[in-house]
Amino acid sequence: MALNPSNSPSPDTEPMDETAPVCVLVFNASDPSGAGGLSADIATIASVGGHPLPVVTGAYARDSAKIFEHFPFDDEAVAEQARAVLEDIPVSAIKVGFVGSPGNLAAIAEIASDYPDIPIVCYMPDLSWWEEDPLDQYMDALKALVLPQTSVLVGSHSTLSRWLLPDWTNSRSPTARDIAMAAEALEVPYVLVTGIPLPDQFVDNVLATAQSVLGNSKYEMFDATFTGSGDTLSAALTALVASGNDLGLATQEALEYLDRSLDSGFRPGMGHYIPDRMFWAQPEPEDEDAEAAAEPLAELDPDTQAIEGFVLTPHDTKH
Repeated sequence: MALNPSNSPSPDTEPMDETAPVCVLVFNASDPSGAGGLSADIATIASVGGHPLPVVTGAYARDSAKIFEHFPFDDEAVAEQARAVLEDIPVSAIKVGFVGSPGNLAAIAEIASDYPDIPIVCYMPDLSWWEEDPLDQYMDALKALVLPQTSVLVGSHSTLSRWLLPDWTNSRSPTARDIAMAAEALEVPYVLVTGIPLPDQFVDNVLATAQSVLGNSKYEMFDATFTGSGDTLSAALTALVASGNDLGLATQEALEYLDRSLDSGFRPGMGHYIPDRMFWAQPEPEDEDAEAAAEPLAELDPDTQAIEGFVLTPHDTKH
């Protein structure tokens, strides 16, 4: 049966559905292996209850073990994708992953400056596979253009230490606060540093500012080698912030989501394992195993400090 046009609400007057999922804009590269990039972002954001708005910034040529090449999109194509969405759909948060070129970073920075009230979560992946010259140019542009507008910077301890503290000479390894102080010099107020090595096969994940450690969560390491965990964590964090959670709660829930995704991870090919971002959709275990499956998947260290709640400031403010 056809709708009666006179009785149908127009796009301009139709009220917003308050039960609709929050919308998260994501800048990242397409990953045909499904391990990371936009594949990880889309699955993760949808899994935690958001609606992903994926902007394709380029494409990897890769399998489940390694990256062979990356092909960046033109910056105008990236900007047009994002602006078309932003002019139509209310966006609650933005994630910036690997976008492939200084030109794309410049386009994203210009867009972000037009929407200063939308929080930005920036994920810094391991780009050691890239050649030195394009890597240096990319990192210079990231530091100059995007990080000053970033609310939270996410990355592994090894990656953030290498890129934010290249001249570190102290005999001890940089702490999360050391990394946060380097990030603050680039106007980033918060960092989530993952994978900090601890004794007895544990790792620490720390939310910090230059002034203090806000909280941490310690988990036992998995035996398998994973690809896509950083994109998964940062996408979950972005979606949870978009949903109105304060950063402390969003961080804790994102880390727990990642841990369960890794615990249910699988090996799709001959390379690395990838997180199962839809672990909750798997069939329930048999009765005798159900109780065990309901237990926490990683024992938190008794010294773990709860991550306190606080609210992100707009990214145009000076920190």
